[in-house]
Amino acid sequence: MDLIVENFFNIEIMRQAFPLLLRGLGTSALLCLAVIPLGLIGGLVVALMARTHIRVLRFTVIALIDFFRAVPPLVLLIFIYSGLPFAGIQLSPFVAVCLGFLLNNSAYYAEIYRAGIESIGAGQMEAARSTGLNPLQSMIYVILPQATRNVLPDLLSNTVEVVKLTSIASVVALPELLYSADMARSISYNSSPIVLAAGIYLLILWPSVRLLSRLEHRVGH
Repeated sequence: MDLIVENFFNIEIMRQAFPLLLRGLGTSALLCLAVIPLGLIGGLVVALMARTHIRVLRFTVIALIDFFRAVPPLVLLIFIYSGLPFAGIQLSPFVAVCLGFLLNNSAYYAEIYRAGIESIGAGQMEAARSTGLNPLQSMIYVILPQATRNVLPDLLSNTVEVVKLTSIASVVALPELLYSADMARSISYNSSPIVLAAGIYLLILWPSVRLLSRLEHRVGH
């Protein structure tokens, strides 16, 4: 028991590692502020493109959605950061992570938006057009607000997953929370910094998960 406490719950090592983890948490927060809006906006654009009447474009977009949903985000990130340089494209770790998350998250958010748009009856679009709005205005002012409200729990749930997924940025040496914890572990030869990082993730995400559960319950009723 003492060995477990010493190697996983060493308070002194956690105290020493905390400033490093705090800087990593700042990088993680900055990363979330970048990739979440990119995914939401990109997903909306992709969802609208998938509804085009141009069959070639529509099938191409659908194929890309399926492709980026099927490719593991870690594989995608490693390809962007380590593979593109062979083609003469060198990206910084932060830009590589943002691009990887944009491609992956846009596909998932697009499917959520699509489900929300399809949940709105065709009569809503016809009613909006009868007031003089063009198709784009009808989509923006009438359809999308209702569709977003219908799938809000799914959007929030996917956003929580995105926050957790930012930890894979450590594979490209971006000094976010997990990378900082692993650096502290390698210096101290102790796993307590990893446990501390897990505790920080739990402290941040647990309220979001509880709030999401309450929202899903309210929407369900």
